[in-house]
Amino acid sequence: MNRNKLIFLILAIVFMLIILGVSYDISTRTTFPGSKGNLKERIAPSETTESNSSSEKQ
Repeated sequence: MNRNKLIFLILAIVFMLIILGVSYDISTRTTFPGSKGNLKERIAPSETTESNSSSEKQ
């Protein structure tokens, strides 16, 4: 194996390790959107936001 191929393979392996590390870090900080279920607060808008916005207009 010549020198250029060896350098390329080393850089490719380092690049893939960095990408895998960043992907793992991001995946541990976030949750899957379907894992929480549908909460009532997320399905229907709350009435408190409407009353707050109407009181600010007056």
